[in-house]
Amino acid sequence: MKITTIRVVLALASIHCWPLQQLDVNNAFLHGDLSENVYMNVPPGVSTSRPNQCCKLLKSIYSLKQAIRQWYEKLSLFLISCGYQQAPFDHSLFIKTITSAFTALIVYVDDIVLIGNSPSEMATIKHTLASHFRIKDLGPLKYFLGFEVAHSNIGISLCQRKYCLDLLTDSGLLGANPSSTLMDSALRLHHDLTNLLPNAFSYRRLVGRLIYFTTTRPDISYDTQQLSQFMSNPIQAHFCAARHILKYLKRSPGCNLLFSRDSPLHGYSDSDWAGCVDTRSITGYCFHFGTSLISWKTKKQPTVSHFSSEAEYRALASTTCELQWLTYLLNDRHVVCLKSPIIFCDSQSELHIAANPIFHEHTKYLDIDCHLVCEKSQFGLMRLLPISYHNQITNIFTKALPPMTFQALLSKLGLVDIFQPSTCVGGGANDINSQAKQKTKETLPEDKRGITRRQKRERRHYLTVFFGIIYQPLIMLVQGCIVCNFCPFVELYNVYVPTFCFFNLWCIYILPLAPLRI
Repeated sequence: MKITTIRVVLALASIHCWPLQQLDVNNAFLHGDLSENVYMNVPPGVSTSRPNQCCKLLKSIYSLKQAIRQWYEKLSLFLISCGYQQAPFDHSLFIKTITSAFTALIVYVDDIVLIGNSPSEMATIKHTLASHFRIKDLGPLKYFLGFEVAHSNIGISLCQRKYCLDLLTDSGLLGANPSSTLMDSALRLHHDLTNLLPNAFSYRRLVGRLIYFTTTRPDISYDTQQLSQFMSNPIQAHFCAARHILKYLKRSPGCNLLFSRDSPLHGYSDSDWAGCVDTRSITGYCFHFGTSLISWKTKKQPTVSHFSSEAEYRALASTTCELQWLTYLLNDRHVVCLKSPIIFCDSQSELHIAANPIFHEHTKYLDIDCHLVCEKSQFGLMRLLPISYHNQITNIFTKALPPMTFQALLSKLGLVDIFQPSTCVGGGANDINSQAKQKTKETLPEDKRGITRRQKRERRHYLTVFFGIIYQPLIMLVQGCIVCNFCPFVELYNVYVPTFCFFNLWCIYILPLAPLRI
């Protein structure tokens, strides 16, 4: 089962306001029927009539290698006999559609998630499963595969807060000072066989747990991918970088994905040419349902790219394959996109290659990828549109970014923290959202003429400079008249000479050097 399937199901349930139910099968492995002969030793305490006798298993038992496969086969055949169809693109998904009634089951070993818009069919399948297996109805979906699911009026959130706190506790960093940034953009990790960690198992275990944590935290995908390249021979610098990620997670352990009520499908594609230590490039892409992030990936490309355009186009080919799989998955749920999904790219070269089927010198290594992207684009699977580098969200998945750029792009991923008030300083994604709202509010009109506070400050500054320029010749004229004994305002000038001198000094020296406060 792919984790993307769970995110897509939750996004669809949020859009259509479908109920989510959770079931648990008691002693699931004991229900499997064995299709081959399996023998075992006589358990202790059981007497036999003859020596050297053994037992032939008729049912699967725990610790048997075939137990999972036999249980899944029996459950699959049972659901198919009840009218459900197994999705060809994710075999853990079973769907039943009768006119407008839709019901689906997601199966992971002995955990079952039930979703649909037909309460009668959901009640029927619950009763049918309970009559054949020992089923425990856990009610609305709240905790599944270590994911915490929360329901609200604005959507469904998915997080791993408990998993994060357990990870911090096991690493001894629960009381450490949180960090607001991830890996330094100037840091380049490399292989070094002279300063190896004495206990590499702790590093591998920590990185493995971080990889599982990326299923709900896309902001640490790039850093985790970089650290996973040194699993064989880690050094102290790699371990320190992994612990720095934990300090970053300490800042907002409850940050989660929010699946809102909007539905347009669009994606982003990008790559970092020769971004790995072995000069191979990094592919990064993500897909949204409106503002809901449902799929993303950070992966090292399997081959070395000769040019940056080649790396960009290989990333676009991978993005196209993921979009095709998502389209098949949505079609299984009878969800049809009215408009072709949009893929945003920040490279003009890949847009030109996709639009031009004639291969040039820089694209002779991309024949298969070019045929794939061009064909899917001509058939209307997606539309390719350009986007600026600063608005390319997938930069988070392909490279280490400066703190300001990272926080700006992170606010566009749709991550929220429902466990922390938005008014708290350093509150993770909520703090990012509040800063974005404050910045937006700064540019909103404040009066009926549509003049913003920024424009008012600019006007005040320019008016001050203007009057200073006008007033300076007047001061010089009065001074010249006094020298020539031809000024009727001599007494007035002598009374206010300190004020004139101060304003004269202000206009000549201080005002041109004063910074514009905006």
